[in-house]
Amino acid sequence: MMTKCYDCMEEGKETDAVAVCIVCGKALCMDHSKELILPVSVGKPPNVKHLHNGLPRNMCNYCLGNVVDEGFCV
Repeated sequence: MMTKCYDCMEEGKETDAVAVCIVCGKALCMDHSKELILPVSVGKPPNVKHLHNGLPRNMCNYCLGNVVDEGFCV
């Protein structure tokens, strides 16, 4: 049995989940998840380098609106 999207279930729908929010852990479908690219830095100050490719992570709309800081690339 596939895990269902938490937000869809609150709306009375049954949609298979494809991601999990990295903050609250809710299972999410494609419509209710937002992919963030988290910046990655390596090295110790003063020799810190930012990598070109960040780490893709998923968040629900609630956490996205309440947790995200300007440091993330949405």
